[in-house]
This record gives sequence, structure tokens and C-alpha cells, in this order.
Amino acid sequence: MRSNLTLNAAIGLAALLFSCGNKQPKALLPFYGEKRVHGEDTIYHTIGNFSLVDQAGNSINSNTVKNKIYVANFFFATCQSICPAMNKNLIEVQKAFAEDSSFVLLSHSVNPLHDTVEVLKDYAARYAAMPNKWHFLTGDKKQIYDLAKADYLVNALEDDGTPEGFLHSELLILIDKKGRMRGMYDGTDGAQVQKLISEIKVLKTEAAEI
Repeated sequence: MRSNLTLNAAIGLAALLFSCGNKQPKALLPFYGEKRVHGEDTIYHTIGNFSLVDQAGNSINSNTVKNKIYVANFFFATCQSICPAMNKNLIEVQKAFAEDSSFVLLSHSVNPLHDTVEVLKDYAARYAAMPNKWHFLTGDKKQIYDLAKADYLVNALEDDGTPEGFLHSELLILIDKKGRMRGMYDGTDGAQVQKLISEIKVLKTEAAEI
């Protein structure tokens, strides 16, 4: 079910583009979340360490995405509202970068007690998820919810007052090779997903030292 964190509200978290004069490379996409200045350096919000399990039973952790661009989102297997639309759109993202080993997709279940490895294996097959490309993740519930709120800056929670029992964001979150948030897109909107694909390509052209 869609959370009450709208795309516009999420965009409000974005920092302004940062540069330090003509001698410094310039970011082509914004940075999201809080930032702080340390001496002459700007320290941006980054995704913290995590360790979960995917549909193949493989451990997927911070090292899996080290030096990779990736897109993260939240879902649950029995969701009949926004999840099918999000994951159908993510098929297009997977297709666009199918041959790119430096790009992956991480889909986090907000109902890990139900969404076991076996359940996610069947679910991943429904969307033709490529091995080692699109990881449907399960694991410790608190870790997943903390990741959503503190790291990806989106909602993910259990709510028995909703028709399906869970609330989670519809946003697709673009993360760069240094673990920094660089974009947030409505995963149910085809035009927004095409923008995501375009901006992944833009992100890949940024100077490595940004």
C-alpha cells in the first residue's frame, strides 16, 4: 500500500548541487538527505551497512553493492495495490541494464515473516528477475524497517488498519557507487521510470571523484 510520503515531499529532502569552483567536478544529479561540511569536504547522507538474503538464498549485503549503482524499493509478495505496478516497471529498468554488471536492483520485503526465500523465489520468477541482477530481499524485519526510515528516507511499517496490513513507499531510490542517494521516482508512473533509466545513464557519466 502506498505510504503518505509523496514524491514531492521526498524531493524536498534533496540538497542543492554542490561544486567548489571550476577546478572541481560538478555533480550532474542532486544529492538527497542531510549533508554536513567537514573542512573543505562535503559529507553526504549514505546508506548504512546491511545484510539480508535474496530469493536464491544468497547473502546480499553492503559489499554486494560496493562500487555499484543500484535502485532500491520496498514491496511485499501479497500486495495487490502498488507492488505489481512497481515491479512491472522495474522489469523495464532491468532490461535497460541487463548486460551491465555494475548495476543491480534491490527490492526489500516489508513482510519478511511471510516472504521467505521460497516465496520470493516464486515471486521473482513472476517478474523474470535475472540472477545476480534483481534481488528480492528478506531477513530481519527491524533491520528492513530501519533501513527504510533511516537510510532510504521512506516509510515501511506494519499497519493493521490498512486493507493489506502494511504501508510502504512507492518510490524507487537511485543510489550511486558511493552509497549516496541521487534520485527518487514514483515507481507506479511509467514516465517517472523512464526518467529513472535516463538518470542512471547520466549518473554513470559523472566523474569518479564526485
